[in-house]
Amino acid sequence: MAAATPMAGARCPLSRSPTQRRGLCRQTFLPLSSSFSKTLHLDSSSSSNCFHSLSLALTRGTRGGTAAATKMSMEAGVGVMGTKLGMMSYFEPEGTVVPVTVVGFREGNIVTQLKTAATDGYDAVQVGYRRVRDRKLTRPELGHLSKAGAIPMRHLQEFRLQSIEGFEPGQRLVLEEIFKEGDLVDVSGTTIGKGFQGGIKRHNFRRGPMTHGSKSHRALGSIGAGTTPGRVYKGKKMPGRMGGTKRKIRKLKIVKIDNELRVFMIKGALPGKPGNLLRITPAKIVGKNIPKS
Repeated sequence: MAAATPMAGARCPLSRSPTQRRGLCRQTFLPLSSSFSKTLHLDSSSSSNCFHSLSLALTRGTRGGTAAATKMSMEAGVGVMGTKLGMMSYFEPEGTVVPVTVVGFREGNIVTQLKTAATDGYDAVQVGYRRVRDRKLTRPELGHLSKAGAIPMRHLQEFRLQSIEGFEPGQRLVLEEIFKEGDLVDVSGTTIGKGFQGGIKRHNFRRGPMTHGSKSHRALGSIGAGTTPGRVYKGKKMPGRMGGTKRKIRKLKIVKIDNELRVFMIKGALPGKPGNLLRITPAKIVGKNIPKS
């Protein structure tokens, strides 16, 4: 078989300059794209059906052709917001010492808005907390609060419920009616930020030997192989920013409620430092206060 000989005047595309390669691509693909657009002609009815089927395909899920909807977390009941004050030891009547976190409540916990399935797609109660001066808020925020007849408040949070009957804008939530001593609650807040930390503090790694000529004391060490895979796997435990994230602690017991001081004593440690905002809700127990589905 005769060997193929290059055509006269032919030149390898890779040997051309970047400007020449871009010009060659334009000369090759632009006529093809224009001819394709001319041959693809849809009337109004067919184009609308095409776009309808395309949008339907995009909105369908991966199983059974059902629409993919985002599920939101539903609370077991309306909750409140409080301020972490610190920790102490509480002595029960039988003499048992219990470590508790004291949570105080400033002026607030007022219903500012009701969201319904008809207007917002879900049922929820928006609650405001911690009174502030008017100049601390923007005009849209003041207008939103004045519509409900509420005082200026710093924090607004929603509690999605199965039913919002019995709530109305401007209503003050009574803590003693929502929580009792011995109830289990879920508490969420922002943990203490610790800045950029190494692997020993952040992930509890072991350090290297400090003597016998070792020069690797607190270094991270190997982070993967060489040529294969030739990269660092995602999710590798490495130094980085530690703390300052949202954390929820579930099923904590309310040991004591002091109505005169307006404080809760909750067993155990809570996220954040004294002065941080806490979100307290009834503990979610599947099959008891929230449906299994």
